[in-house]
Amino acid sequence: MKKGYLILFLLMVLSCFSQNKEVLYNFTSIPQSSLVNPGADVSYKFYFGLPILSGVSANVGSSSFSAYDLFADNGVDFNDKVRNVINKSSKNDKVITNQQLEIFSGGFRVGGKDSRSYVSFGVYQEFDFFMYMPKDVALLALDGNQNYIGKAFSLADLNLKAEVLSVFHVGFHKKMNEKWVLGGRAKIYSSGANAVSTHNSGYIYTGQMDGTPNLYDQVISSNLELKTSGISRFTKDEYEGNIAEDIAHNTFFNGSLGFGLDAGVTYNIKENLQLTASIIDLGFVHQSKDIETLTYKGTYHYNGANPDFMGTDDPENIFDEFEKAIPRDTLYNKYTTWRPTKIYSSLQYSFGKSRAYEECNCKLPQSVEKYKNAAGVQFFAMSAPREAIAALTLFYQRKIFEKLDVKATYTFDTFSNKNIGLGLSGTIGIVNIYALVNNVLEYNDVSKANSTAFQLGINFVFQDKED
Repeated sequence: MKKGYLILFLLMVLSCFSQNKEVLYNFTSIPQSSLVNPGADVSYKFYFGLPILSGVSANVGSSSFSAYDLFADNGVDFNDKVRNVINKSSKNDKVITNQQLEIFSGGFRVGGKDSRSYVSFGVYQEFDFFMYMPKDVALLALDGNQNYIGKAFSLADLNLKAEVLSVFHVGFHKKMNEKWVLGGRAKIYSSGANAVSTHNSGYIYTGQMDGTPNLYDQVISSNLELKTSGISRFTKDEYEGNIAEDIAHNTFFNGSLGFGLDAGVTYNIKENLQLTASIIDLGFVHQSKDIETLTYKGTYHYNGANPDFMGTDDPENIFDEFEKAIPRDTLYNKYTTWRPTKIYSSLQYSFGKSRAYEECNCKLPQSVEKYKNAAGVQFFAMSAPREAIAALTLFYQRKIFEKLDVKATYTFDTFSNKNIGLGLSGTIGIVNIYALVNNVLEYNDVSKANSTAFQLGINFVFQDKED
């Protein structure tokens, strides 16, 4: 029963919540843009985010199916829907989920009014899930092996990672001169729950023995491994706690610890031509709390009628033979996981002088932008178990009023070639409010979208009085 509750909890997390934040990147009127580029040209006297509401984001995507494919009310049997999804998928299709909740954040300028050095800090909670489509295993589970005599079902298709963690971070960036802005960020990771199974191999094969149509040659070669941290105690019958509360407690106060770095740069090639680049989450977690590794390693070979593992009075005791051939072992070794590292870069061309610069020949504060319009291209890449994930984004950004900015993006990625994103950032007095969404063309029926993401937040930003 405890295991059932745990599975239900994980499914609820997945249903409620890729990591490319193309709308936020280099949207420098939002302080959180420094989280995707510590070297972003962000300036302020000081700021702080509204606790819990300064940064809420979720991103979920599948490269081969949408929620509509599985849950549409169209009269098609659910098993057939699942079968259609599996048949049109490949083993390299992927499901990716990322959710972030900023607990608190802030930043301040170091030095006097003319200083160009800034410190930022904060804590956020993050959930990551990454899985390749286990096509062969899913086909076997759905249809059995009756129609696949002679086919080897690969167990290497089983490949997934999941983690809930908190991140404590502090960053520094400085405008070195009119050309360069450099920044970095140090992070302490606290992992409340982790599961990883990425180095599996083996196969399940059923062949027909020559001249004996009712006799089969079946081979199960297994090299499966599932590593977990912070999870195993929830599966024990004696556990009587609250899973969600205990994972939250572990995430912030009793997690496995790790360390990471971010780095970023902004280079102004010319006054209106800018190049940026950043690397995010170059780090690791040493999984050491409530660790458990389950392995199924061995080879089972059977000749005869197709074995019935559910039979209760099998004279040959097939199930016991299988357990002896491929035993379940439990290990308690610590292990290290690497964070999904992200790389961003952009080339931006600005045009159309702002009114402040058109009407004033004086030296204006750093917070006043020179141009009303900007357009360019962004690149994103993220590490993954088999191969990196990449995306290319075209963008246009405009300052509608002095305190109101809008950004539009068009992204080509694994999930879609028509992903249009929109972002809005406005400041009233000291209150900065922003909202970012992508795949807006699918919002008339979001269930049909292969991916969707949003981010919103509220900050209090203070500039010098004359700003």
